[in-house]
Amino acid sequence: MKIYGSLALFCLLAPALYAADAKDEVIKASKKLAEKPNYSWRTTVAVPENARYKPGPVEGKTEKGGVTHLLMSFGDNSVDAVLKGDKGAIKTQDGDWRSLQDVEGEDGPRRFMAGLLRNFKTPVDVAEELANQSKSLKKEGDALEGELTEEGAKAMLSWRRGKGSGGPEISNAKGNVKFWIKEGELSKFEFQVTGSMNFNGNDVDVDRTTTVEIKDVGSTKIVIPEGAQKALS
Repeated sequence: MKIYGSLALFCLLAPALYAADAKDEVIKASKKLAEKPNYSWRTTVAVPENARYKPGPVEGKTEKGGVTHLLMSFGDNSVDAVLKGDKGAIKTQDGDWRSLQDVEGEDGPRRFMAGLLRNFKTPVDVAEELANQSKSLKKEGDALEGELTEEGAKAMLSWRRGKGSGGPEISNAKGNVKFWIKEGELSKFEFQVTGSMNFNGNDVDVDRTTTVEIKDVGSTKIVIPEGAQKALS
């Protein structure tokens, strides 16, 4: 009876133990990537055809303990930005580089963009956050996948994730996540989130799938324009 009881208990605990191991696997794979001297990535966001806001791709490069260079597009507009520690620089439409601190004092889209950049997180940080905010992870094909908690889905629905960032009220938040690991290192992840965001009393349904693909690990080169270097100093 004791043997059968122990076996039954193991069967009940096994899924939870594997889920914890799967989360640890993702976090270890993310940390292994973070230890590399540099890497690049490409982020794409898929939204329904009728969505008003259609973000373009993001091309990113980062160095361990160094700078991060971002090229982003939003509709017909593009953004070139460099981040280092708690400082940042953004290129204006006139071709000049200005510090985030200067831009934050303005009204309009550059102020909004400065807020996004202040709350920017590298793929490693986002992947760890997703793993910790997942209910459980399981092996499906060549990926580890699972469902996000409600709080995790809310966090990923908000463009401005960060302490004191505020933002619209979010309801009915749901999400799922997938991770791909190659040779013990994070190589790709994807998350889909849905929910409703309230803007000035109007509820807007959101359905967004974000895919992040890691590339050029250890061979990424970052050249900081002179104007950006001055804005960062």
